Parts: sequence; structure tokens; C-alpha cells
Amino acid sequence: MTDRLRVILEIGKKRRVVAGAMDWPGLDRWGTSEDDALDRLSSYLPRYAGVAELAGMGRAFARARDAEVVERVPGSSSTDFWGIAHVPSQIERDVLSAAELERRLDLLGACWARFDDVAARVSGELRPGSRGGGRSRDQIIRHTYGAEPGQFSRKVEVRTPLEDVLTPDGLATHRQEYLDAIRAYNAEGRPARTWPIQFLVRRTAHHVMDHAWELEDRNLGVAAAP
Repeated sequence: MTDRLRVILEIGKKRRVVAGAMDWPGLDRWGTSEDDALDRLSSYLPRYAGVAELAGMGRAFARARDAEVVERVPGSSSTDFWGIAHVPSQIERDVLSAAELERRLDLLGACWARFDDVAARVSGELRPGSRGGGRSRDQIIRHTYGAEPGQFSRKVEVRTPLEDVLTPDGLATHRQEYLDAIRAYNAEGRPARTWPIQFLVRRTAHHVMDHAWELEDRNLGVAAAP
């Protein structure tokens, strides 16, 4: 950890660049150029601050305001199409210390808590939007919970059935088993299939926060808490 906002840039082949804050899982944004991606990332710092606070890291995050690009990664066609990181960086292939992994897992837990809170408070009807095909609130919630075992946790052999993650007890059990599996893989220095553990945590947190912010932006009710 440093007082700089260490950023990985994934450069798409044609039209998008993804900026990811490597020390702060969930804080990834895309732009049409390096500068645009960095500007968009910076614009989300106040929104991510609530996640850092939930994780007990508000002061540390408040100090990390000056962006430092630590790696540029050639992206893929998926980078351009989705505006999401698809290619792990070299720095993310390092095995994390147990303490640093726990710090990042605390942030992942805060991302989960943030999504759960937003999902419980936004309006049933949402403003129209192009994201996700204009999904309804309930469709976004179902997608967010269901995609985790469908896309991410299975990479560490946690295969929770969809009907389980859609119940409170099943979701809590899934998340605990997922965290335990991440710890075990990291302790053994094992990648999550083709993804390093660092990248898996980053992508999981990004997916959760991307949809939390989508719900906030499309909310027709009282504005969600910052």
C-alpha cells in the first residue's frame, strides 16, 4: 500500500481503455483514451469512499488521490466491447501476503454490503437506460448475485446453485465459502484458472460495484446515500 492511487490501464484494441485502482477492488472505470479513463476513475473517488469507510479504510483512501499508472496492459476485443478489464496485468500475478489479501477481501466484503444496501433501497422502477439492456431492478439484483458463481467463484471451485444465492442464508454461505477458497488458493500460490487471485478479487468487486452504481444512477426514488 502507498499513498498514491496505483492504477493499471488496460488498452483496448480500438476504442476503450479501462483504468483499475489495483489497491482498491471495485474501483474500475473505462474511457475512450488513457486520460479519459483516468478522469472517469477520479470522478468516482467520492462514490467509492463509502466502500472504503465500510471497510474501515476511509482515512487511507482519502490519502490516495494522486493517480500513478503502474502498468499498461494490451487489452482484447472484449476490452473494447464491454469496457471491463479482461487481461490480467503482470503485477497482479504476484502472490499477495496474507495481510494484504485480507485487506482486499475486507474491501470486497464492503462492496457486497454496499450493493445489498443499495438494492434494498432503490425504487422498484428504474429510469430507462442502455446498460444491461435496460434491466429492471429485480433483474439487476438477480444478475449480480447469479453471475458471481456463474462467472467468478467457479474459478476457485465454488459452484453455488442460483437458487441458493437468491436466498439470504444461501448468499451468506456462498460468500463465506468464496472468501475461504480465495484464501486457500492464495496461500498455495495457485491461480484461479487463467486468472491470478488479485485479478479475480478485482473483477468480482468491480462487477458488484458497477451494478450498485447503475442502480443508484437509475433510481427514481430518494437518492441513495453517498
